[in-house]
Amino acid sequence: MGTLYLVSTPIGNLEDITLRALRILREVDLIAAEDTRHTRKLLKRYEITTKLTSYHEHNKEAREAFLLDVLEEGDLALVSDAGTPGLSDPGFELVHAALERGYDVTPIPGPSAPIAALVASGLPTDSFIFLGYLPRKAKARRVFIESLANERRTLVLFEVPHRIQKTLGDLIAALGEDRRAALGRELTKMHEEIVRGTLGEVQAHTASREPRGEYTLVLGGAPAPGKWTEPEVMEAMRACIDSGLNRSSAARKIAAESGWSRGEVYRLSMEER
Repeated sequence: MGTLYLVSTPIGNLEDITLRALRILREVDLIAAEDTRHTRKLLKRYEITTKLTSYHEHNKEAREAFLLDVLEEGDLALVSDAGTPGLSDPGFELVHAALERGYDVTPIPGPSAPIAALVASGLPTDSFIFLGYLPRKAKARRVFIESLANERRTLVLFEVPHRIQKTLGDLIAALGEDRRAALGRELTKMHEEIVRGTLGEVQAHTASREPRGEYTLVLGGAPAPGKWTEPEVMEAMRACIDSGLNRSSAARKIAAESGWSRGEVYRLSMEER
């Protein structure tokens, strides 16, 4: 019996792949790819000649039995268009079926757009939720977003260019324009851009440009009960500095009263300069 390898591949820059991933892609009997045209570019770059077949949302049911037969005799690698397979793609179904049959399933870690955006966002990383893509239909999307209004963990989600402005508008309507956010576009690629600020600022920035590329949005969680809002923190900082306190002492004073950490207060005051 073979092993199903979940091989993480670059989300943009083709140099972002591990030596182990390259070895596995060379050694397996077959590579199942979400888009064979996309994966061929990677294989050509690294002179990998392993046989390739497609496995995606539209053929997953028809292709599953064939891939399980491959595992009966040898090893199979699963790759997505970009990043880690099994996140917002049909990889989960194949993993579940392989485990049901008793095959080994092994992750080959590497690039992941949600993690890349999260760690570069400047928002808390100790506890977060990955939401994938929000519902396409406006009403369902708004209802879903409203259910997150009191979620205190950091939120990470994907969005496509033609819906990014509508989604940002729905998020502002439900969560407020002052919620902290970071919007990553074309991560690791030539035109990589990460916009950090409030939801309102991110929306204004995006509205001034033609939406292109893949978007990963990171949102700060809801403030704890009794915690000051960002505008309240900023106003208090300005008052303290105007009264003669230096920035460090003002941040320490406001942190003690607001429920924010000293580092967060200091960072906000620096952004305003």
